[in-house]
Amino acid sequence: MSFFVQPTTAQSPKTSNIRLISLSLAAVFVVLAVTQLFKFEDFPAVIAGFWLPGGEASAKLLAALFVTGEVLALPFLLSMRLSPAMRVCSMVVGWLVIVGWLFLGLWANLTTNVVGSMGFFGATLAPPVGWWAVFFFAALGVLAAWAAWGMWPIASHHKK
Repeated sequence: MSFFVQPTTAQSPKTSNIRLISLSLAAVFVVLAVTQLFKFEDFPAVIAGFWLPGGEASAKLLAALFVTGEVLALPFLLSMRLSPAMRVCSMVVGWLVIVGWLFLGLWANLTTNVVGSMGFFGATLAPPVGWWAVFFFAALGVLAAWAAWGMWPIASHHKK
């Protein structure tokens, strides 16, 4: 049990391009988090513009969860020295962030609500709503899956 909470070094990537993929995805998460935090006091209002169920309270919670998730996804992507439990948590949080933004992209494109900005740069930049955002986050999902495959955090104890 103590192995699961002791810091360990990340496993070597399965292929040479996995490192570039994970660093690219980490760079995207850093840009998203920094732009969201730059004007964080206005970020919940951007999320509230999607007219999600729960109103302003859920928009504040969602804004905080997005920023926190983007930051918590970085240790896995940067192959930092972590416990296996935190490595798995970091990987899963990265997936959840991408799924959340993918959901908001679909929500913005499929509902009749008029949304002024996609919101993933917070209140700092205002990219327009469009299917491009759905495809962008779907592509990030592919990169996250590729990075997870290449840097799978749980060592296999089965020897052949």
